[in-house]
Amino acid sequence: VQLQASGGGRVQAGGSLRLSCAASGSIFSITVMGWYRQAPGKERELVGTIISGDTVTYAESVKGRFTISSDIAKKTVYLQMNGLKPEDTAVYYCMFAKLGYNYWGQGTQVTVSS
Repeated sequence: VQLQASGGGRVQAGGSLRLSCAASGSIFSITVMGWYRQAPGKERELVGTIISGDTVTYAESVKGRFTISSDIAKKTVYLQMNGLKPEDTAVYYCMFAKLGYNYWGQGTQVTVSS
């Protein structure tokens, strides 16, 4: 499985962005699709996940502002980010978990200016 993330960019605080992550190859047996982020000097952290296609979880810091969704037919997972804050600035990575292995996208930069 190869993942291609897109949609990052620079926005002002309060703005919105929509990230996409498209998979190539078989996504049969994918159990988790998710987004992580890594800010400069910090460890990678979970943003949110879709588990088994229907259970959605979010980090507390993004609840109410970010929404994860997926389109299985397009083998794509999305991250709609509203009400962006400067502290959301990071490289965002998508991840698919399949049969105990995590596949990662290449990362897309999100920069939020105050």
